[in-house]
Amino acid sequence: MDTLKSKARHGRAATIPALLALALVVIGCSTGATTPSAKSAVAGSTSGASGASDPVELRLGYLPNLTHAPVIIGLEGGYFATELGAGSSVKPTPFNAGPDAVTALLSGALDVAFVGPNPAINAYSKSSGGVKIISGVASGGASLVVKPSINSAADLKGKKLADPQLGGTQDVALRTWLAKQGDATDVNGGGDVQVLPQANSQTLETFKAGQIDGAWVPEPWATQLVQAGGKVLVDERSLWPGGQFATTVLIVRTDFLADHPGAVSGLLRGLVDAEDLIASDATRAQQLTNQGLAKVTGKPIPDAVLTGAWSNLTFTVDPLLASLQASEDHAVALGFVKATDLKAIADLGPLNEILRSKNRTPIATT
Repeated sequence: MDTLKSKARHGRAATIPALLALALVVIGCSTGATTPSAKSAVAGSTSGASGASDPVELRLGYLPNLTHAPVIIGLEGGYFATELGAGSSVKPTPFNAGPDAVTALLSGALDVAFVGPNPAINAYSKSSGGVKIISGVASGGASLVVKPSINSAADLKGKKLADPQLGGTQDVALRTWLAKQGDATDVNGGGDVQVLPQANSQTLETFKAGQIDGAWVPEPWATQLVQAGGKVLVDERSLWPGGQFATTVLIVRTDFLADHPGAVSGLLRGLVDAEDLIASDATRAQQLTNQGLAKVTGKPIPDAVLTGAWSNLTFTVDPLLASLQASEDHAVALGFVKATDLKAIADLGPLNEILRSKNRTPIATT
């Protein structure tokens, strides 16, 4: 079921102010329909493949996890810069978890953000449709890893578990699964099982130190916990039909989409290029990903962790919209969000225009 206080390149977190004013212009973008300006930018491009109509600095938020590998590849491999065209640039900012990235997006500090489904739904609800999902990124790659002595949900009574951030995708997944096992939790770390949201890097250290009993985390952190002596109690794929659910999606402010459709098209083309590299040359894709992660965390992932974690993920530009309703239902049941009509949460028109230009099947919007 997809960071952080913004991290400096050497792993130190820089806090983006939590209380920032919402200032969004709601632009009507129907699900699956291409806005006229976006369609024209894609179809009428004369600057390579980008379709960029004017120079822009695109401010992009993402999480330094393997679930965001296509984003990191797009940055490290120069795919975004190439597709945006001359005069434009990308300004990336890493976060520990999606809710912080959403705060920045809604304040106007970001133009686009790669986040999990629950932060995306929350952003859509809070902005009254002022953001849209315009692409998928990844599916899978999240697990509950625990101490070897824990063999079932019954063994978790009175234990401490961690996840990336309160209200984030893994937080909702963990609390929902615990509730189905009959274990109560609360936002203050109380209940039958204590849930302690913390940065993923901190979770690895607290697990090694024996201060927590496990964690529901995305890759590569899940595999790193296993390498540190843990075991997988729940692979989240086992909880979804066909093992398919959105882990990471791309959201954009609708005012930015309306004002800079060419830049959005260029970003999407770069994302498709990055996912194509993953499909055609996994070794090179992993090298670029590890290179980008090392710049944020201060050190690369060991090869054994990288290859093991990579196998737990499926990379796709399909946002798997059918899984979003279940994600929202879980968040509503936990009291994190109010029920929202998600029929218009996505605008896949620009992405589908790009897929058609490559003679590929468009993504279904229903």
